[in-house]
Amino acid sequence: MTTSSVLFSLARRLEGKVALITGGASGIGESTAKLFARHGAKVVVADIQNEKGQQVCREIVDQGGVASFIHCNVTVEDDVQAAVETAVKSNSRLDIMFNNAGIVIPFKPITEIGKSDAERQLAVNVIGVLMGIKHAGRAMAATGSGSIINTASVGSISGGLTVSPYTASKHAVVGLTKDAAVDLGRHGVRVNCISPHLLASPLSCDSLGVDAKVVENAVEKSSVLKVSPLKAEDISHAALYLASDESRYVNGHNLVVDGGYTITNPSLGELLYPSG
Repeated sequence: MTTSSVLFSLARRLEGKVALITGGASGIGESTAKLFARHGAKVVVADIQNEKGQQVCREIVDQGGVASFIHCNVTVEDDVQAAVETAVKSNSRLDIMFNNAGIVIPFKPITEIGKSDAERQLAVNVIGVLMGIKHAGRAMAATGSGSIINTASVGSISGGLTVSPYTASKHAVVGLTKDAAVDLGRHGVRVNCISPHLLASPLSCDSLGVDAKVVENAVEKSSVLKVSPLKAEDISHAALYLASDESRYVNGHNLVVDGGYTITNPSLGELLYPSG
């Protein structure tokens, strides 16, 4: 292999792969769809936001990529199955499944959370991921390879950061990831998850009832790693690694992208060493 061909393969790390992304019309999903396409993947965007999803695909195609849209409500198993089958039928295979669709119910103390809100939270964030793993896992097991990536959260590690049903749902995503990694690993399919720190996304801002600047300022002030605020692109690059062959032996891992936030509680040190 020549030097130029090596550089080309590194530049396009998903060349020839087929990727299905739920929640791909906005936020992390949109960013990841565009990044995967730039790296040579044929992308299928699945979302309930039809106009936004179709617009993302048009932007990818305008940039020379390959993308298509399918309406998908991840709480409806038939929708998830249809999305997987469409991706396979159109491209003869499915290499990457990014179970990224999720919601955050409005913040309330646990003593005030309604049953219907909790059920809606778990339906999207847990059952939706489970159905994605189920149907993508079947397709990938048939070919003996594939990468399934699930979006978790720092709420899967630390309590008190968000509303309780969301925290529970993201703990469940990590558990599903580990169990599926064992089950599907026997068939050559890897299953991992990503746990992002708080993003100033419409989803989080709506849940907290604040604007993006408030969220970014809070994250920046509380961060251990003093760099610019976390962006959707940072999570997309983590997904790119897990989707690519560079992570071929990474399985059952929770990749935390939080600048070290969850490894420490700095409050005691700040009291003891206020000038530090």
